[in-house]
Amino acid sequence: MIKVILYLITIPLSIWVLESINLNGLFKRNRITQIKILYLMLSLSLAYLVTNFLVDFANNFNFIR
Repeated sequence: MIKVILYLITIPLSIWVLESINLNGLFKRNRITQIKILYLMLSLSLAYLVTNFLVDFANNFNFIR
């Protein structure tokens, strides 16, 4: 249950953070759909990594049982 709550917090946060990166220079012109898919994949990956880090960190210090 705690993981779900953390996912719900970290996914919007990672989307917000990744919006500050300008990836348009890395892509060819008119590749908007592919850029959006990359943003989505990066944000989900980042949220997954952050959530698992927080859960593992909490488990190591016995915050969550």
